[in-house]
Amino acid sequence: MSAVPPALAAGPLPDDRKALLARVVDGLDSASLWWLSGFTAGLAQAAHPAPHLALLQGTAASAAAPATGSGERATVLYGSQTGNAKRAAEALAATLESAGLAVRLVRTDAYATRELAAERLLYLVISTQGEGDPPDDAIGFSEFLLGRRAPKLPELKFAVLGLGDSSYADFCGISRRLDARLAELGATRLLPAGEADLDIDTVAQPWREQALEQARKVLKSAPAAPSAKVTPLRPAPATQAVSHSAPFQAEVLANQLIAGRDFKGPAFGRHGAPDKQVRHIELSLEGSGLSYEPGDALGIVHRNPDALVEPLLAALKLDGDAAHHVDGTQRSVREWLAGHRELSKLSRPFLAAHARLAGARELEDLLAPGNADLSALLSSHQVIDVLRRWPVDWNVGELLAALRPLAPRLYSIASSRKRVGEEVHLTVDVLGYHAHGHAHSGSASGFLAGLAEGDRAPVYIEVNDRFRVPADGARDILMVGPGTGVAPFRAFVQERAETGASGRNWLFFGAQHFNSGFLYQSEWQDALKRGELDRLDLAFSRDQADKLYVQHRLRERGREVFDWLQSGAHFYVCGSIAMGKDVHAALTDIVAEHGALDADAAHDYLTTLQTEGRYARDVY
Repeated sequence: MSAVPPALAAGPLPDDRKALLARVVDGLDSASLWWLSGFTAGLAQAAHPAPHLALLQGTAASAAAPATGSGERATVLYGSQTGNAKRAAEALAATLESAGLAVRLVRTDAYATRELAAERLLYLVISTQGEGDPPDDAIGFSEFLLGRRAPKLPELKFAVLGLGDSSYADFCGISRRLDARLAELGATRLLPAGEADLDIDTVAQPWREQALEQARKVLKSAPAAPSAKVTPLRPAPATQAVSHSAPFQAEVLANQLIAGRDFKGPAFGRHGAPDKQVRHIELSLEGSGLSYEPGDALGIVHRNPDALVEPLLAALKLDGDAAHHVDGTQRSVREWLAGHRELSKLSRPFLAAHARLAGARELEDLLAPGNADLSALLSSHQVIDVLRRWPVDWNVGELLAALRPLAPRLYSIASSRKRVGEEVHLTVDVLGYHAHGHAHSGSASGFLAGLAEGDRAPVYIEVNDRFRVPADGARDILMVGPGTGVAPFRAFVQERAETGASGRNWLFFGAQHFNSGFLYQSEWQDALKRGELDRLDLAFSRDQADKLYVQHRLRERGREVFDWLQSGAHFYVCGSIAMGKDVHAALTDIVAEHGALDADAAHDYLTTLQTEGRYARDVY
C-alpha cells in the first residue's frame, strides 16, 4: 500500500482509501486538481446539500457550488489582471457573508457559464485591460456573455463594479459593455455600474455598501446557517502583513545598466530620439517575511522624481515649500506632488477640470464621447504638457483635488527564490524621451533608476496565480518575452533548473538591436550550455531592412510550436498589449494551419488551452 501523505493523515477516510486517493492525485497539475475538487464537492452537495456555501477564492468554485438553490445566495464573479478586481470582489464577498448572507466567490475562468441561466443574484467585479478589453481570466466569460449563446436572464438581478484607468480613452470599457449586455438579456440592474479609477476605494466602498443593501432585499435578509467547511487540496497562502498600504523597505543590493548608456534621468540621442536604458535591480527581502513565486510581480510604492515635480511647480509658479492641508493632513506642496499625486499619467477628471478652468474649447472637444483623438492625447501627454499647452493658474487645493492619488507600479519578478534566496530581481525599462519641446521621464522607472546601492525602496508582493510554471515538471514550456517582457522567464528558467524539471524550455526573445538590446545575453548562453534552456529564438527588429518580430519567429517555427502544444506544452506571453495581440494572432494562424482547423475551431483550441491553464499571458 502507498504511504499516506501528511496532508491526508487527519482526514476521515480509512487508510486504504487515503492511499488510493494519494495515487490518484499524484502528478496532477493544478487545473486537474481544482477540477477534481469541484467534482468531489459536487458529489457531496448532491448527497447533503449545504444551506450556505463557503467562499472558494480563486478556485473552480462553480463546480463545487452547483446551481441548485442558487436563488438563496449571491454569486460574486471577478475578472482581474493585476489583483485589484480580485481584492475588491473578496471585500464584497466578505461584506455579504459577514451580514449573514449566503455567497460564493468565483473567478470568471472557473465559472461554468451553463449556470448563468439559473443565477438569481449576481455581482460582477471586473477590470478593464488596455483599450476596453477584458482581463485574461475573463476573456472566455466575456465572449460567452456578449455572444449569441448567452441565455435570456429574466429572473436575474445583477450589479457591476468596473475597475479601470482613466488615462485610457475607453475607461471601464468592458464593464460598461457587460453591464449593458446583462440588461439586454433581460436581467434587472440593482444599482448603476460602479466605475473606479486608480483610487479604487473612493468608488468601490460606497458601491459595496449599496450592493449589501440590495442583497439583503433580494435574499430577504434571512440569516444563513453557518458556512459549510471546505478543505482545499492545498493550503492557502497566509495573508502577508506587507501590502501596498504598508510596504517593506527593501535595501538595494545592485542597480546595474544592462542596455543603453548610463545616465541620471532622461537622455536622448540624435533628433530627440530616446536613448533606451534598461536596468537590472536586485533588492533584499531579508526580514520582510515576504515570499513569492515566479510569475508574481513586485509592487513599487514610488515617488515622482524631481524631473516631474519641479517643472510643474515652475509652470504654475507655486511655492513648493508652502504647507497645505488635504483631508486633515499637512504636507508641503512639493511633498504632495512628489509622493502622493500622479504626474506622468493623465485622467479624464483632471482634463475636464482643466478644460473648464482654462476655457479650452479644443480640450473640451477632445473629451466629447467617441472622439478618437483622445487616446492620442492620453498616451502622448503628461500633466505638465497639458499645463503648458493650455496655460491657466490653478489654486493649490483645487489642483491637488483634481490630480489622482499616486498609484504603485507593478514589475514582473525576474528571479526564483530557490536560486537567489532572500532577494528579488527586477528588469526595468527606464522611460526617457523628448516631446512637445521638452525632456520627459517616467515616474516609477525614474525613481528606480535613481536608487543607489544601500538605498531603500518600499515594496510588496502582488501574487499572480494565473502565471505559473507547470506543476508537472515534465511538461514543456514555450515563453514569448520581447524586451523587458523576458523578466518572468528568467525566473521561470531559474525555477525549473532548481527544481530539476525535466520538461524542455523554449524562449522567444526580441528587441530592436542585437548589440544594445539583447537582455541577459550571457545568462541565456550559459543556460543553453547547461541544458537549462533547450531552445532560443531571437528577433531583432531594426538590424535588417525588414522589421522582424517575435511573432514572425513563431510563424517560422509554426510546425514545431504546434507539435509542442499537441504534446501538452504550456505557452506563456509577457510584454505589451499590442505585442500580445500580435502573438495571439500568429498563434491562432499556427493552430489553424498545422491543425487543419478553421478560424472558429482554432479560436476554440486556444480558449481550451487558456481554460486548462496552458496558455497564460501577462500583458500591460
